[in-house]
Amino acid sequence: MVVATAVGEQLKGRSFTKVADWSRGELEAVLDLADELKRAQQAREEHRLLPGRTLGMIFHKPSTRTRVSFEVGIWQLGGIGLYLSAGELQLGRGETLRDTANVLSRYLDGLVIRTFSQDDVEQLAEHASIPVINGLTDAAHPCQVLADLMTIRERRGTLDGLKLVYLGDGNNMCASLMVGAAKFGMRFVAATPEAYAPPPRAIEGAREAAEDSGGSVELVDDPAAAVAGADVLYTDVWTSMGQEAENERRVRDLAGFGIDAGTVRAAASDAIVLHCLPAHYGEEITEEVVYGPQSAVFDQAENRLHAQKALLALVIP
Repeated sequence: MVVATAVGEQLKGRSFTKVADWSRGELEAVLDLADELKRAQQAREEHRLLPGRTLGMIFHKPSTRTRVSFEVGIWQLGGIGLYLSAGELQLGRGETLRDTANVLSRYLDGLVIRTFSQDDVEQLAEHASIPVINGLTDAAHPCQVLADLMTIRERRGTLDGLKLVYLGDGNNMCASLMVGAAKFGMRFVAATPEAYAPPPRAIEGAREAAEDSGGSVELVDDPAAAVAGADVLYTDVWTSMGQEAENERRVRDLAGFGIDAGTVRAAASDAIVLHCLPAHYGEEITEEVVYGPQSAVFDQAENRLHAQKALLALVIP
């Protein structure tokens, strides 16, 4: 059994709203515990590190992986998850985030929110007396980054020095991954059309992190040149939730910035392919690649469970 002493006290009570707020050492603590929890789960060893704790989960956006992984994860840790549809809360009728944070802090031991505005998540974290975890916003997807880094480290044994090439839209996924990769000394390349480059603030934060870690951050608009020698290829949907009306234009603008068999051949011979799902086959990636021998996409999806369990175990008192 995973013993409680494996979980330190230094992160108890901390919120996780964006990758930039956590040091490399703190993120590494999550990855190390995630590896152990995955081993324990596969061995069917109990690891009830949070007995009797309750996790609230507020959802403004639909979800498969985020909802299921958090709900299953807190149960496997000995607690319970409470799904809170935003439309059914008083938030939907104008109750303030501050009031919501104060009330839910009296009932719950932790709170996950999947919503649109990053500012809403930051406000909840500011006013809550329990840890608040960002399950996704339009600006950031930090929990996915934990699973991504865990998956790459599993496959390659290290993160330092690896070349990670992200192709497509410089969206919330790209912005968060850029910072996470930079903190671990990776060589991050974002290959996007100029109009789809990641936000300047994310670029600045990632480059600052790279200076400390020995990594690098590069932005290019030539996908063919970018993928040469890549250890990891990564992409995400070109049309995110709320952008459906822009789909035709986005598909035209991003043509050539996807991952197909030719892209994989142009990377390092042992490169792995990642995609945070859901995938739109024939746009940003082909089904052949996702189900191909170099894909780690479904390991990556599974690792959402283990990485988030580790996060919960570390931050919930």
